[in-house]
Amino acid sequence: MSSNSQDIRRDILAKWHENLSKYGNLFSSDSISGSSPPSVFVGSYNYPKVLVGPMVPPIHGDTSLLDNPEKWVGKSLEEIINFRLNLVRGIQKVSVNTTEGRYIENLQEVAMASKPIDSDLEFHKSTSSISIDGQSAPFGPIGEIKTAKFSGSSSTKSIEKTFYDKDLKAKDAVLNLYNSGIDISRIQKCFSIGMLGQERKLVPTKWSITATDDIISESLKNEILDYSLIDSCKVFSFEHLGNLFSVILFPHRWIYEMIEAWYSDGVLGFGSDHENARGINHPPAIAGAYFAAKLSVVEYLSKHKIQSGVIILREIRPEYAIPVGVWQVREGIRQAMKANPIIADNFDHALALASKKMSVSHSEWLLHGNIGKLMRQKTMSDFF
Repeated sequence: MSSNSQDIRRDILAKWHENLSKYGNLFSSDSISGSSPPSVFVGSYNYPKVLVGPMVPPIHGDTSLLDNPEKWVGKSLEEIINFRLNLVRGIQKVSVNTTEGRYIENLQEVAMASKPIDSDLEFHKSTSSISIDGQSAPFGPIGEIKTAKFSGSSSTKSIEKTFYDKDLKAKDAVLNLYNSGIDISRIQKCFSIGMLGQERKLVPTKWSITATDDIISESLKNEILDYSLIDSCKVFSFEHLGNLFSVILFPHRWIYEMIEAWYSDGVLGFGSDHENARGINHPPAIAGAYFAAKLSVVEYLSKHKIQSGVIILREIRPEYAIPVGVWQVREGIRQAMKANPIIADNFDHALALASKKMSVSHSEWLLHGNIGKLMRQKTMSDFF
């Protein structure tokens, strides 16, 4: 990362420390009382025995915004990091095969809660400090739970119904919740804490995020394969949190590629993944972002009952100094698809328009992708 990124991280951390006084002894307490948004977390370290627990801020009331990525578009990077840092993570080491027992069942009730749930955690010792780097999403202080009490919960009915349906496969459970209007971030938590499917187990949060995006996007993709092709090249764009997104839709049966470009010590790096109607046929290089972006695009195609080829360009600028999760890719592409598109004359024109506001030229995008090269070898008449 550039010195600019390091300066941004340092400034954000300094400001957060300045504001600590209103939360008292957040860093050094052996207990915490507050309203969980609601939020639970399952780690991946030392799998299959992982660290599992609730996330609780040191405040009571409506804290839902602190862990609701669907509501974070328009927030600054500093605001979002503050949301993350102000959640204290309680942990206990649990086998991923443990989906029953008082502790896990309490966490499942937290995940089902329809509103923030009052939580009182007591730790074996004072909570750890926080750290911010340029490689992983920030977390607040962590404490090993001695006792945990939750009160005042009421369940979201569609989640509760799906939880008790143990004949439902995990894939179908995810789709049921999605089609019931449950936010994807909530579905991911239910998946993670072992609430879905016939053979249930805990799933590390970062894995459940990608799995949920993959299940929903693949279902929607299969739906759009029966729709008519789009009749022109369209370019959608959106920028937030130091990420520039451009989405190109073009007349073609379903093919999809995402190409990312980023800066590291002043050097431009690239990564990409692609698929056709049969799916991805190689180990994903940018897996989380790839599936999150795919979900947002197929939502648009499904809504408009059309099929197309898709290329997504993502330029990660140095201002994105602290990663905050692939939710920002999903929500960024969703915002892009809400805007009025630019209609391009042809595919090459679309690629030029898509890269116009980026520091990466369209020839560089072509060089590091696969579908663009294929498209330049064909004419529009090949796809009708």
